[in-house]
Amino acid sequence: MPTGFERYTGLLEGAPCDFTPRIPILMQWAAEYIGSNYGAFASDHRVLVEANLACARRFGMDQVSTISDPYREAEGFGARITFVPDGVPRATAPLADARDLSNLPEPDPFTSGRMRDRLEAVRAFREAVGGRLSILGWVEGPAAEAADLRSPVNFLYDVLDDPEYAADLMDRCTETAIAFARAQIGLGADTIGIGDAIASQVSPRIYRSLILPREKRLVDAVHEAGAYVRLHICGNITHLLDGIAALGVDILDLDHMVDPAEARSKVGERVVLAGNLDPVGHVRDGRPESIRAAVLTCREAAGARYMAAAGCEIPAGTAPENLAALCYPIPCP
Repeated sequence: MPTGFERYTGLLEGAPCDFTPRIPILMQWAAEYIGSNYGAFASDHRVLVEANLACARRFGMDQVSTISDPYREAEGFGARITFVPDGVPRATAPLADARDLSNLPEPDPFTSGRMRDRLEAVRAFREAVGGRLSILGWVEGPAAEAADLRSPVNFLYDVLDDPEYAADLMDRCTETAIAFARAQIGLGADTIGIGDAIASQVSPRIYRSLILPREKRLVDAVHEAGAYVRLHICGNITHLLDGIAALGVDILDLDHMVDPAEARSKVGERVVLAGNLDPVGHVRDGRPESIRAAVLTCREAAGARYMAAAGCEIPAGTAPENLAALCYPIPCP
């Protein structure tokens, strides 16, 4: 039987596979599964690694992940982070009231505290499961990071009222993301996730003119460094699919409001599609039999190049048997 890493990379490379790879995103759920909490998971790579490894063993996942929250790079840019036990960390926006980009520090992945902590997670995963499971590193996309620094509302005004400023800020964010991605790849990440959630809130015109070129630069840099790219944009990205098709990503996560058949028709046959299950309606509030049926329905719509996941992270309160159903080994067609 192939390892999870072989199953995952085999599907990406077009090789026959035994089972559909299972790559759910776990954060608070994983922390609570080992008796910890979200605050510890986000602030200490040792908790994050222990939680991911425990879930991978129990539920047969093919990938472990370093994702925890959006504010790793933000701290390096000067944001103040507050950790809370049962929620996403709180972060200040360094440019919320002062637009001057010259005041932004230049984050160094090896010395900025929270970026370095993620590097330690990659290192620990490599030592524990390198070559046996896929290791997912993570960076914030150019729009998401810019929104973290300016605040989401300010950033959305920027792209309308001062697109040149928004472009300059996203350029800074892109360079930091590239450096952070390369550092993670160097330590053992075979895939880099790019989270660019706020992109779902802009028009196709703004996406194509401002965000897509910077995402493309990031995607190309990850590929040049020898890793795969998994793009994760929360929300309804149907209106952006034509643009996303030009990025050349390897895996595209689909939130539950995006039709996988339409996504397939827009992004082509090469891209692996993942997700689409409603994290709450299907996974948390569903039953094992309905979850397995939903995975099959999504795979039928997406085609053979599909990996099982929810549309976003597995929410707290999900029964373990429901996650087990999501990760149930479904033979490849």
